[in-house]
Amino acid sequence: MRPEPGERPAASAPNQMPPEQTQAGTPWKQGWYAGARHRVSPNFGARPAGAVLDLVLLHSISLPPGVYGGDSVERLFTNTLDWDTHPYFQTIRGLEVSAHFLIRRDGDLLQFVSCDDRAWHAGQSSFQGRDNCNDYSIGIELEGLEGQNFEPAQYAALHALLTALLENYPLRFLAGHSDVAPGRKIDPGSGFEWHHLSDLALQWQLSLPQG
Repeated sequence: MRPEPGERPAASAPNQMPPEQTQAGTPWKQGWYAGARHRVSPNFGARPAGAVLDLVLLHSISLPPGVYGGDSVERLFTNTLDWDTHPYFQTIRGLEVSAHFLIRRDGDLLQFVSCDDRAWHAGQSSFQGRDNCNDYSIGIELEGLEGQNFEPAQYAALHALLTALLENYPLRFLAGHSDVAPGRKIDPGSGFEWHHLSDLALQWQLSLPQG
């Protein structure tokens, strides 16, 4: 995935609280999930009034592309990436982006934005006739490269995260970035195996991509 152009934050987004305020033992606190490590991103805004949070969007990302491990994605989402440490970073220099969650190759889960707030992950997008998917979606990044496989630990972490999200939010749809920006995005790519989520889809009447 090539990161999306940044957006400017809304005037206020009260749920983007410091991670240390999330109470231990509480699954959710103002949109923060206790099962994730918290790294607060400044790249977020308030959701529009009346937005129905019913969509989860899956992405894939690696920085530089195809390189796993390290903290480059984390630094990108927190605006601390040193653009001069790799030639590829010059091509995305100055971008301000984020996602709600990142699942590393070993299943480690990080959260950057409260799920009650609007992260900057989808860019120009549309789902079932509704534009601006950032307004009504939760963005989950999987460390990986389009067309390559993902790790069992990532599917396990994703399954656990989705279960927690479904228990707390009125989610109805699960889609890939390619489904909301066809022709522009191809992630999470052909290597992602959607069948790993079929039991959740059946249990929660969650719609998965067709094909």
